[in-house]
Amino acid sequence: MRAIAITAMIATLAMPAAAQVPIAEDFGAWTLGCVTDRMTDRTACRLRLKEWVERPAGGGPGMALEIQDRNGRLVPVVTARDLGIDGASRGLMALSGRVQIRLGRAAMMEMACGLEGRTLACFPHPQEAERAERDLAAADVALIRLTGLGSGGGSNAEPMELRLERTREAMARYRALVPPQPAQAQEGSELHDLLGRMQRLFQ
Repeated sequence: MRAIAITAMIATLAMPAAAQVPIAEDFGAWTLGCVTDRMTDRTACRLRLKEWVERPAGGGPGMALEIQDRNGRLVPVVTARDLGIDGASRGLMALSGRVQIRLGRAAMMEMACGLEGRTLACFPHPQEAERAERDLAAADVALIRLTGLGSGGGSNAEPMELRLERTREAMARYRALVPPQPAQAQEGSELHDLLGRMQRLFQ
């Protein structure tokens, strides 16, 4: 009996660690992956559309549509991750690249791009975040056009059409796992921002 009790106690103590396993779930057009840091109990998630905005080619990274928490709002973000030498052209988008996105029948918005470590991220201006979150949840299609230096396209290029489904459900699941992030301080002047981007580009 004592051995059974000790075994049960060990199993109970092991439950929190066992629960902290990677999460992989699909919601229609979206895929959600999460991992929990067992030291801090903080969960990090990535919610991305299964279909590529631009597929990886020539050893370089592809461009994906993700949903990220930006200052407490779940907004569309176009990313190119793990940039290296082969992805140098993607990095150039951090200087002057733009992503035009239209969600459903809502008006088009333009998203500026920047480098976050080795990731190129293009996301809505904070003033448009609330509208972007609302339009994204309701949209059944997204039109995306890459413009500017390093995009390989132009302002008149045919946009990529991506079908969206179960987006609201995917966003709710993401939010259940990741609480809203606090607002971050605004960046400095445009010149300071440009110099910072150039410095990060060549690090």
